[in-house]
Amino acid sequence: MASKSDNIIAFQGVPGAYSDLACRAAYPAMTTLPCASFEDAFAAVKNGDARLAMIPIENSLAGRVADIHHLLPEAGLHIIGEHFQRVNHCLVAPKGATVAGLKSVESHVQALSQCRNFIKQHGLKPVVRADTAGSAQEVAARGDKSVAAIASSLAAEIYGLEILATDIEDAEHNTTRMVVMARDPIDPDPAKGPVVTSFVFRVRSVPAALYKALGGFATNGVNITKLESYMIDGNFTVAQFYADIDGHPDQRPVRLALEELSFFSREVRILGVYPANAFRAGQK
Repeated sequence: MASKSDNIIAFQGVPGAYSDLACRAAYPAMTTLPCASFEDAFAAVKNGDARLAMIPIENSLAGRVADIHHLLPEAGLHIIGEHFQRVNHCLVAPKGATVAGLKSVESHVQALSQCRNFIKQHGLKPVVRADTAGSAQEVAARGDKSVAAIASSLAAEIYGLEILATDIEDAEHNTTRMVVMARDPIDPDPAKGPVVTSFVFRVRSVPAALYKALGGFATNGVNITKLESYMIDGNFTVAQFYADIDGHPDQRPVRLALEELSFFSREVRILGVYPANAFRAGQK
């Protein structure tokens, strides 16, 4: 018997956040559930308050989303899909405001960095806030016509703000990659379309360990589409790596590459095996 939570997808932020927009774009029939933190979004899925969570991983301009690679391995969830959300930043302000009358603009640090040229061109003072939609909510509540926010058109609609300018981001390719997380893993059939495998690993602390660990992917012809390192446990000598590869662990080249990786690693943990989003094909 289906429960109410089966139709709910959680995200971090307040209504109108870009993650909210991504949820509505990828799962238009589902109800979105705003959460104060990534941990709260994970907990909503684990506790059964939501079936899925939409989590941003990286942005084509600003890079990796802060802390997310630390949180994903400990979330207790599985990646079952991905979504690429085009980010169209809007300058939003209380009704009656004008661009000429603005003194400052508030938003998440990544949104501000993605709109540097517009902010500089109009001589605005950037003010960092916790998130984009939250800044729109605060600007609407204060009603100060000299203060604007950078947020989505959805946030402007929700909080009753005017859109003074659209598409103010510095680059047209501004896109955020999201992963969809659930309590249970899926096992997509690679014969039905491209598959992505995401995992984390730690190499042994010996010379050339990373080179040897990754050698199996080269010799078996497995494409690594993403590889990032980050420190763990506050120790500058211990690095954990996050990787995305093309292929399914049951395919022989991937299986052999992962076996070689395991031989030179202290730990390999698969976070998810899922269908590649069609957006990837358009990037090649």
